[in-house]
Amino acid sequence: MLYTVSGIAMWPRWWNACNMKDELSQANLLILFSILIIFGFLCTIKKSRNVAASLPPGPRGLPFVGYLPFLGTDLHRAFTGLSRVYGPIYKLWLGNKLCVVLSSPSLVKEVVKDQDSIFANRSPSIAAIAVTFGGNDIAFSSYGPEWRKLRKIFVHQMLGSSSLDACYDLRSQEVKKSISDVHNKIGVPINIGQLAFSTAINAITSMLCGGILQGEMETNFGAEFQGVVTELMVLLGKPNVSDFFPMLARFDMQGIERKTKKIALWCDRILSSAIDKRLNANANAVTKKGAGKIEQRKDFLKFLLDLKENDDDAKSITLSQLKALLMDIMIGGTDTTSTAVEWVMAEMLQHPNVMKRVQEELTEVVGLDNRVEESHLPQLHYLVAVVKETLRLHPPLPLLVPHCPSQSSVVGGYTIPKGASIFLNVWAIHRDPEIWNTPLEFQPERFLNDSKKLDFSGNNFVYLTFGSGRRVCAGLPLAERMLMYILASFLHSFEWELPNGTKLEFAERFGIVLKKMRPLVATPSPRLSNSKLYTL
Repeated sequence: MLYTVSGIAMWPRWWNACNMKDELSQANLLILFSILIIFGFLCTIKKSRNVAASLPPGPRGLPFVGYLPFLGTDLHRAFTGLSRVYGPIYKLWLGNKLCVVLSSPSLVKEVVKDQDSIFANRSPSIAAIAVTFGGNDIAFSSYGPEWRKLRKIFVHQMLGSSSLDACYDLRSQEVKKSISDVHNKIGVPINIGQLAFSTAINAITSMLCGGILQGEMETNFGAEFQGVVTELMVLLGKPNVSDFFPMLARFDMQGIERKTKKIALWCDRILSSAIDKRLNANANAVTKKGAGKIEQRKDFLKFLLDLKENDDDAKSITLSQLKALLMDIMIGGTDTTSTAVEWVMAEMLQHPNVMKRVQEELTEVVGLDNRVEESHLPQLHYLVAVVKETLRLHPPLPLLVPHCPSQSSVVGGYTIPKGASIFLNVWAIHRDPEIWNTPLEFQPERFLNDSKKLDFSGNNFVYLTFGSGRRVCAGLPLAERMLMYILASFLHSFEWELPNGTKLEFAERFGIVLKKMRPLVATPSPRLSNSKLYTL
């Protein structure tokens, strides 16, 4: 820039030389001016190349569209293939968006631990903003004071151990209902994913609303909500032209924003109805006999409504934040849980010896004359190992939710500009032969007597099922309980087998959540000693 300014400053002398008709001076000044302009231009190009050279390597792509035309539908597999060519850290342009993909534990550590505060930010997609009431939830909102307040409310108050223990009866009742329903369909093939989803959504809505949704309304809501969530997960995981080319966002060329807003309106109506019913229930609370106090159910919705009415800004939340938190727990607690249940059941049907060992453990810990309770779960060590191994091979979010640095930083020796999208390829790390022995084989035993302490908290960066750092899954305490409780109940109560002539398939369908391409169907038969254990 300095050279350009210097060249411009020479113009008065050039003009005087022309007036004096000094041809020699004119020629000399023209040459000098041209040299300065060319030199400045070359310096600018060199500087741009130096910036580009400091970025990670990666495929070139095409002008304007970048690498978008070359990505298939399975992003986790495409990203893993590129890492074999360009290494564990590489960049690619998707339209105008710079993306960086990390596929090694050491690089992940730099992002989620060493520089966690920088990379804890998000750059939510248009679809995510639409369905979270303007980006007011925990999963997609930007890192800052409001996010920290919401996460504290969500993790420490709503999903704290005491809160979850207090509403155990609500969860337990819904699981027992599902077991009873399955017992009425003995010998009939059952869609495992649908069964797990309906169990999870009924349990969660019961905890959220204190049983406001009942009977046929509850059944219809669960079935309809599953269809809505399935469509939403596809929309959230689909590359959107509007995200990569903001200038085209107004046209919504793929219709993703329109479809997501339609889902958001449906969810808003459901949540608004639940809120109105809870407010009416509070107004009609019953007075305890002889106590002179008002008895009100302390479900999650009641708790959040109390916060909304709080005059202290440090503790209060807006209506949009309240609805977004409800969406977080309803979607996060149902779709990932039911998907995980389906993958675990598929792996056990594929490996009957594993299922047999799990059921033997259940018989020893629980007994065939008892139902499973959450208090039994800490003793089910082999089932925990089976779940961990399944989620190693089939992580619910194979690329997690992309991180976004709030300032330029350095990872792996490369510059990561502010605003880039950072993908952590969990799917690749979980299948890396340099980390895992026989990584493609299903071996739950690798998690028994585990010296590396590979749990779901993400403290060891070779195992990142639910993320790590500040952005580790906020709903983990509930998700872990629900997943283990539902699985243990299904496996303890029934024997399961594939319908005649059915073959297991493990093809995947990529979205923000990694699902089975074809639903798992299995036939139950009773396992418990007393048929009364299947009744409510």
